[in-house]
Amino acid sequence: MDNRPIGVFDSGFGGLTVARALIDLLPDEDLVYLGDTGRYPYGSRPLSQVKNFANQITQWLIDNHNVKMVVVACNTASAAALDDLQSKFELPIIGVIDPGIRATKRATRNKKVGVIGTVGTISSQAYQKAVLDQRLGMDLVACPCPGLVEFVERGETSGQDIYDLVEKLLLPIKQGGVDTLLLGCTHYPFLARVISDVVGRDVVLVSSADETAFEVRSILDETGLNTHSNKEAKVKFFSSGDPQWFAKLGSQLLGLEIADVGTVEWGSQY
Repeated sequence: MDNRPIGVFDSGFGGLTVARALIDLLPDEDLVYLGDTGRYPYGSRPLSQVKNFANQITQWLIDNHNVKMVVVACNTASAAALDDLQSKFELPIIGVIDPGIRATKRATRNKKVGVIGTVGTISSQAYQKAVLDQRLGMDLVACPCPGLVEFVERGETSGQDIYDLVEKLLLPIKQGGVDTLLLGCTHYPFLARVISDVVGRDVVLVSSADETAFEVRSILDETGLNTHSNKEAKVKFFSSGDPQWFAKLGSQLLGLEIADVGTVEWGSQY
């Protein structure tokens, strides 16, 4: 039995989709969630910088909360830093890219799939490499979608402006004949209704959140790191930006009240 918390981080609010999946699947596990809203969005930043951010946050989670596992609930950070984090730190660290690919493989019928993500994620070729490395035999249309994260971070998840932008950005997806679309950014499930309206209801949308939670459970079982107590699990939230805004919008997006948000200021030690 290991009652230490699981650490989860994202550039902002997108990783709350993963956090909610973990809360639902593993109700006994304590979580510490950090939204790096003071430095979002990650998608337009150089991957080397995102890699540094991911290392800082992982070290912070270990130093300040003694986490037993870290979930990189951000596609851009997973693409930029997951391999480095796994080689540097001894605790289990998982990202959202491979779980998303596995879920997409199960969902597709014609093996023509699309993935949308930030400029950083798509330009990293992480999803393209994952499909090749796993020899999945899928035709992949990868499409960058700059601007969508910013809508979510402002709390705007519907409206004509978003629809017009999504319709413009997803034109290659519509032309690609895909039957399955992987939402390669943890912010995008909050825009699922708009995205589905644009690509058509016959296209299956896949989020990596649930699959990531299943992988976390599997690792906890295999390593003996899971908790077996009947205590009420605690979920702590932190933000490097405005904590009041994080609590307000985070509660709306998570579907659970976030009553208190701690603040993080990145000092020289990080």
